[in-house]
Amino acid sequence: MGAASQYRSISFFSALLLTLTELTGCASAPSALQQSDAKPTAIATEPAKPQPGYHRGLAIARDMVGTPYRYGGAGPAGFDCSGLVYYSYRKAGIRAPRTTNEQYRQSKRVQVSRLQPGDLVFFTISQDKLSHVGIYAGDGRFIHAPSSGKSVGYASLHNPYWRGRVISAGRFQ
Repeated sequence: MGAASQYRSISFFSALLLTLTELTGCASAPSALQQSDAKPTAIATEPAKPQPGYHRGLAIARDMVGTPYRYGGAGPAGFDCSGLVYYSYRKAGIRAPRTTNEQYRQSKRVQVSRLQPGDLVFFTISQDKLSHVGIYAGDGRFIHAPSSGKSVGYASLHNPYWRGRVISAGRFQ
């Protein structure tokens, strides 16, 4: 293989790697799941009474629906997944860390079957590593900033793609 062919191959694979990185979502560095993080089996479908303060954070996230995804974004010009949580909760007066990993570490674990509007839902997108977060909106739906080229919107926990990737849920006290 000549030098030009090798360069094209390397450039192709570099571009492919960059594209895949952008499509995975959040700005936080993924961490390996702990053995105790079992996949949930049930998803809350009945509307639950929202926690104080969380309803306002959820309302702020709803107002951001349609905002473009932006890697590392944490404001109305664009959001990544953890940036949406950070922005929405902070505007509601709830201290939330900036990254998905810290949001996971600092939130209190909640059973997915007991989700309440405003709770966080954590996902693995690849390699069994924590890599995405959304805000539970009730009725099995959550709001999130999905990936490059998309915008903040709703998704369903009943969708096989998301259902198979839920790893945990959390709540800030």
